Amino acid sequence: MDRPWSRVPGWVGAALRPELAGATDEVIAAVRAEVPDYARPLTGRFGMRITEGVSVALGQFIDLLGRDEPLGDAVVYRALGQLEHREGRTLAALQSAYQVGTRTMWRRLGGSTTARQLPPEVIFSLAEALFSYVEQISAASVAGWAYEESSRASSMQARRHALVELLARQPPAAPAEVERVAAAAGWVLPGRLAALVVEDAVAVAGRLPGAIGADLDPVGVAIVSVGATRNGPAGPTGTRGEPTPDGTGWLDRLRAGLGARRAVLGPVVEPAQAHRSIARAQAAWPLHVAGLLHPGSDETLARADEHLLALLLAAEPQLAADLYERAVAPLRTLPAGAAARGEETLRAWLDAHGDITATAAALHVHPQTVRYRLAGLRDAFGGALDDPAARLELAVALRMSVDSCTGTDHPPEP
Repeated sequence: MDRPWSRVPGWVGAALRPELAGATDEVIAAVRAEVPDYARPLTGRFGMRITEGVSVALGQFIDLLGRDEPLGDAVVYRALGQLEHREGRTLAALQSAYQVGTRTMWRRLGGSTTARQLPPEVIFSLAEALFSYVEQISAASVAGWAYEESSRASSMQARRHALVELLARQPPAAPAEVERVAAAAGWVLPGRLAALVVEDAVAVAGRLPGAIGADLDPVGVAIVSVGATRNGPAGPTGTRGEPTPDGTGWLDRLRAGLGARRAVLGPVVEPAQAHRSIARAQAAWPLHVAGLLHPGSDETLARADEHLLALLLAAEPQLAADLYERAVAPLRTLPAGAAARGEETLRAWLDAHGDITATAAALHVHPQTVRYRLAGLRDAFGGALDDPAARLELAVALRMSVDSCTGTDHPPEP
């Protein structure tokens, strides 16, 4: 790093030292007058640290003049930056204090008897030395402030991670424990919430008002505030205590926060039921990643409660495969072409609740063709088409062959 103080004659520092008596008090007074965050009595740790910081900075600057030496240990200034963060002062306030202090110090130097006797080139070198010196010590303070900010953010995120894990626990934790951990995480429990399963959940939560996130394994979980906070103002829905996840703009804001990320939204629940929302969204995640909840669609956000049948079948894949095999077994007795037409006809007929005209319209055939096909299917299925329970099993099995549970025209192998 450049050492402009080495270009100032060494005798200048010795001549300036007695003329700078009282400069510490002058700099501190200017900072307190011009930077609101510092307009407080010079008592306790605050007064001790700021007085020490200014006096050490002035003494060190004078000592460096005429020497080809680096700045040296900046521990005092780094510690000052850390203290400023702990006491709640902003980085902008810290930098303003250094700027005010530098201007004040230069006015004091420039108006001194010694400075008025210096040739212009030495004055220029002195100014460069001062501003470069303050730039370096202020950088140390900024580094200290940033370190505290990083540590605090890391600690806060660790507490929020613990809160999300607690909310996911089954059986659920006691309400008093949840509220205690939420308070430690700096998060006010909302009246209603929903789990959002998404990769990079911490970053996504940072884009959503009132949300917290944790990058869990294998995929992250963000907890999204839906209703009003308890004993607090209305949440993102604009209501007080009434969840409106379908309200105007709520899902739009959620999608905006997601960007191009794929995610699954669990049901809206009270905090005590957070584990249920998390578990349901987690169960739907692998289906969504595989493209099975919205086949053929580029939809990035899936709502788990819109795919309960797919989730039910996915929970017991072997049972689902057995159901499919049994329900459609009669189709296996038909020639390949007739079986394909029969499956298509049955699906349309069941979707139309047995309405022949609606079935024909869906298949783009004449109603008489539907009647003819159904007659052949009744021969194959026997009384199953007239039995409510058997008809339900068949409808579910046919849905499985094209729906979210498989994503193909055939069920998984048993």
